[in-house]
Amino acid sequence: MPSDSIFPATVYGSSISYFTGKLENYFRIKGIPYQMQPLTHPGLAKRIAAKTGSAQMPALELADGRWMSDSTPIIQWFEHEYPAPAVFPVDPLQRFFSLLLEDYADEWLWRPAMHYRWYYDRGARFASTHLAEEITAEQPLPLFIKRWMLIRRQRKGYTAGDGITEDQVAGVEAIYLRTLDQLEAIFRERPFLLGDSPSLADIGFSGPFFRHFGLDPIPAELMRQRAPAVAEWAARLWNTRLEHCVGTLLEGIPDDWGPILDEIGGHYLPYLCANVEAVAAGQRLFDADIGGVRYRRARWSKYRVWCLQQLRNHFLALASAEQDAARELLERHHCWEPLWRHAELPIDDTLCSQLPFQVDAKMIDVYD
Repeated sequence: MPSDSIFPATVYGSSISYFTGKLENYFRIKGIPYQMQPLTHPGLAKRIAAKTGSAQMPALELADGRWMSDSTPIIQWFEHEYPAPAVFPVDPLQRFFSLLLEDYADEWLWRPAMHYRWYYDRGARFASTHLAEEITAEQPLPLFIKRWMLIRRQRKGYTAGDGITEDQVAGVEAIYLRTLDQLEAIFRERPFLLGDSPSLADIGFSGPFFRHFGLDPIPAELMRQRAPAVAEWAARLWNTRLEHCVGTLLEGIPDDWGPILDEIGGHYLPYLCANVEAVAAGQRLFDADIGGVRYRRARWSKYRVWCLQQLRNHFLALASAEQDAARELLERHHCWEPLWRHAELPIDDTLCSQLPFQVDAKMIDVYD
């Protein structure tokens, strides 16, 4: 990593945060100098919102005074500015499908990750105590009140408040169990998703697996017992530096990615379509039947409409022959139809065009 006035970067977030962990994994793998700063100061969230357009974590402050937000555009910016050693595969087809897996891990595995953390008392006690001591440490309230406020907020926003009630619990937990089995089959054969070195696909999966499934008591125990190779991969990724990696990546898209792509085609992309329909209809809460699970009063997400548009843009950026190969694989795993189901998306593709340096406030999903 060359010497530059933007380093070291300061990452503002939490040591148990999904996307903070993802960004930290990326920086460590790339060898990018950074320092971690918990969101403890009462005025810091307001300052971050003023600088980036959102108080979401992680936020990133470069040494030259610029601020950044949203882990995916941050990673893409750093890969453009500092391409070597690269986490983006050179092969265009691998790059596209790595972007697809990253988006899936970000926006769909988020659901079981938040469920396990906040639905069960064991997880809620762990996370609320940690966050109360970490990011609300300077608030003059008793610990039990801060914990109660955090649990109430998270359950209202991300479990029962996002369509996961008693009837959906088994289906949501099945997403995690299937993912464990899918990844276990891969990591028994090789150290990373594409071979001997980590790629963007590994970075994407590190969000849910490193700081949620690997830390929260119930999913962590399930991982240790059911998928020890996955637990080993999560630790290995944190301890890997690309400059020290030897060996090669596989050619093309591995066959053992097939079950993950089936999951994307059968669950994630249909959910994005249901979300598109809700945003188009102005329904902040919507019902959807996804993969045999009946979600009720799930929250819309304008940001995820933008995510769907970005996936389309990544496909359209492929050369003609590569588009043909990508389409064949997408069709095989039932991803093609939901990717293009809606001819028009209810969002301006220029929104968030300033990311990672500024997020458009119209993209931020809030709940009452």
